[in-house]
Amino acid sequence: MSTTSILNRLQGDMPKIGIRPVIDGRRGGIRESLEEPTMNMAQECAKFLSANLRHANGLPVECVIADTTIGGVGEAAKTAEKFRKEGVGVTITVTPSWCYPLETIDTDPTMPKAIWGFNGTERPGAVYLASALAAHNQKGLPAFSIYGKDVQDIGDSSIPEDVQAKLLQFAKAGLAVATLRGKSYLALGTVSMGIAGCIVDEGFFQDYLGMRNEYVDMTEFVRRMDREIYDKDEFRKALAWTNENCRVGADVNPQSTQRTEEEKEQDWETVVKMTLIARDLMVGNPKLAEMGYEEEAIGHNAIAAGFQGQRAWTDHFPNGDFMEAILTSSFDWNGIREPYMLATENDNLNAITMLFGHLLTDSAQIFADVRTFWSPEAVKRVTGQELTGAAADGVIHLINSGPATLDGTGEQTIDGKPAMKPFWDITDEEVQKCLEATLWCPAVDFFRGGGYSTDFTTRGGMPMTMARINLIKGIGPVLQLAEGYSVELPEEVHDVLDQRSNPTWPTTWFVPNVTGEGAFKDVYSVMNNWGSNHCAVSYGHVGADLITLAAMLRIPVSMHNVSSDRVFRPSAWSAFGANDPVGADYRACTALGPLYR
Repeated sequence: MSTTSILNRLQGDMPKIGIRPVIDGRRGGIRESLEEPTMNMAQECAKFLSANLRHANGLPVECVIADTTIGGVGEAAKTAEKFRKEGVGVTITVTPSWCYPLETIDTDPTMPKAIWGFNGTERPGAVYLASALAAHNQKGLPAFSIYGKDVQDIGDSSIPEDVQAKLLQFAKAGLAVATLRGKSYLALGTVSMGIAGCIVDEGFFQDYLGMRNEYVDMTEFVRRMDREIYDKDEFRKALAWTNENCRVGADVNPQSTQRTEEEKEQDWETVVKMTLIARDLMVGNPKLAEMGYEEEAIGHNAIAAGFQGQRAWTDHFPNGDFMEAILTSSFDWNGIREPYMLATENDNLNAITMLFGHLLTDSAQIFADVRTFWSPEAVKRVTGQELTGAAADGVIHLINSGPATLDGTGEQTIDGKPAMKPFWDITDEEVQKCLEATLWCPAVDFFRGGGYSTDFTTRGGMPMTMARINLIKGIGPVLQLAEGYSVELPEEVHDVLDQRSNPTWPTTWFVPNVTGEGAFKDVYSVMNNWGSNHCAVSYGHVGADLITLAAMLRIPVSMHNVSSDRVFRPSAWSAFGANDPVGADYRACTALGPLYR
């Protein structure tokens, strides 16, 4: 395995965080006495964020501090211009004192913004914080409030833990918003098997995400394969790596429909070529320009994509499972690298949910069908066994019709426990364990063109967050999520349940955290309230981060099991109904409208 690859494979520089130190502009002793503590506060904030954040591609997060403290509109304008030139995508205003809000706030309507008001008594920044937030809310410019619980002394440059947590939560979500802006979603084909999530709603992408849409017919794969528009040296390298590392599983098809050994060998060559071509379509490849294909070398600057596959492609050609599984994993024949976000069946809504999870966690994402709720009674009936432990009240079978990231095996570890890690923390040994835990089974009979499907079972005990964006007529995009854990079932139970669906597909047994109320009354209720046949699964309990990101993009959250103390939204949301947070979220998003409209 080669060294880890950290780079920006898309067009456009990575967004930076702008730090705005605002100050009481009155001269004659007031401003002068505050210059040092205010600028120190900004520098400590920048230092903390740079030390604790990376972009999802592994590059460091840069912070830009205003040249001077901001005591009035002239300095605010000067700072805004500097931030524009520096590529700032999110701003944090810091102050230990009272300042003049209307003259000093950030008024960019599309820039995620927060204000950290120092909790002190000498020159209380909290007073400015409250007044500035009121100004933001009155102008329809939502801002996040960061205010420590404990009073600090003026000049104390330390950042309390509760403030640190909010700074990181806000900054990571804000960077995600800025990273999306101007990138593309690439549809490789159109609608698969009548699945509504495959319909590309350009209004959603443009108005809510600031993205553009690109489209390529699947015949482009045929053209590039027939005319050899791919790096042939890399193809030979990739095929050799595949033959060495991808273990072939059982062919469960009847003997009469099994493909010959020659056909299976050809399928391997085809699916490897498809993987190279899909990647090149997304992000380009300078090698193609050397071959005389300058147009193809550019790519579509796609931060996410989806492959239709069924049925127009899979009735004749090998399926896209290998392509999707390898690209969404954190490694391939070139080494360890950032996973690509590529959705099965061109489900673009799931692709964006995967992208949200990736930008927030820096790790790979599992694409899965929300296939079956297994009650304890049903499991006992078909297996004769009782569910125990975390699975005692039932499980949700997340199983995809073919691919899922190989990171989803759970063969990476954090503190000795199964995990899915940012690619820069993954070791060569962990890569090999992920590969060894995966079988590649010849595709089942309804994939008439052949191909291979990934088969693994996710290790139990991983904290996970299942999420999904749905489009609802009359509302627009709506996010739903459920935090919970992966579980392992006894082998004899797993085998019986898995055989009833498809033994050649990857399985994650998921148990959501239940609350006894509403959509989280029990495990069945979570399944019963899920709004689509698909979901994206992130490692970790990141529901609070998803809620923060959704608020920035004005996407309401229809169901979640995140405790109220972890929910972090702009201060304006409470004005829409502090005692009804779900309704307030819908009302705030409706009143403010999409971020880019």
